[in-house]
Amino acid sequence: MSATTLSFDAKAQKAAADAVEAAFERSTGFWSGVLRKLARDPVALVSAGVILLLILMAIFAPWIVPSDPYKTSMINRLKPIGTEHFPLGTDELGRDMLSRLMVGARLSLFMGITPVLIAFLIGSAIGILAGFAGGWLNTIIMRSIDVLYAFPSVLLAIALSGALGAGIGNALLSLTIVFIPPIARVAESVTTQVRGRDFVEAARASGAGGFTIVRVHVLGNVLGPIFVYATSLIAVSMILASGLSFLGLGVRPPEPEWGLMLNTLRTAIYSQPWIAALPGVMIFITSISFNLLSDSLRSAMDVKN
Repeated sequence: MSATTLSFDAKAQKAAADAVEAAFERSTGFWSGVLRKLARDPVALVSAGVILLLILMAIFAPWIVPSDPYKTSMINRLKPIGTEHFPLGTDELGRDMLSRLMVGARLSLFMGITPVLIAFLIGSAIGILAGFAGGWLNTIIMRSIDVLYAFPSVLLAIALSGALGAGIGNALLSLTIVFIPPIARVAESVTTQVRGRDFVEAARASGAGGFTIVRVHVLGNVLGPIFVYATSLIAVSMILASGLSFLGLGVRPPEPEWGLMLNTLRTAIYSQPWIAALPGVMIFITSISFNLLSDSLRSAMDVKN
């Protein structure tokens, strides 16, 4: 091998290394800019604060609840808001609503976040594989994913939960299956766009393998948009999980969960409507907080802003 060829190979390797370093610096600067934009966004700060407060409440609920959330008392049933020892009243079995709402945050957040997290991992892997491979493999994977789009997400979740049976595990599995197709579709679309970029072609020309290209050049550019989209699904997941529990297909009594609490309190809507509405208010606050945070994150990642 001539000295000219060796010199050319060394230059090519140095150019590839410089390109990787420049891409890393751009990525670091990009995420720093995103964090700065979020820090200046009052909506993002308030939404993140509410979510953090709910998560802390869910984690420490067993130690900070004012009373036993499972203790029933027919004497104290359906006490109004502001009752002594029961600041948010009691439910149809005399259980403290404040304690049940605090403990219920654990299951409600778990049922909302876990399916989206699992679907994010699986759907991202499927979409990135299909988008990067292209050709017939992309067609087979994405047409198979499209089959699940024939069913509305609500009906698909109910059908799967009904077929699998009631319970937390089956509800989690049903919701995960529901969220994999949309995440995979977004991942495939973003990866297809990134695959044709100049830096990917340069990496191929330098002799990098497919796995290296995906790990170094593709993941850093596609995971951000996929993650933003996934965060917007958390609110949907919470609503669907609450709906399954409301229909008796999710969490089972006597476990406190906001959707299940709505179901059990519906008989009290005429006598104590404010108490019956409390679980719905918690679902609304949590869902709107995740939606607002997702919108703020999407806006902060928009390079045009």
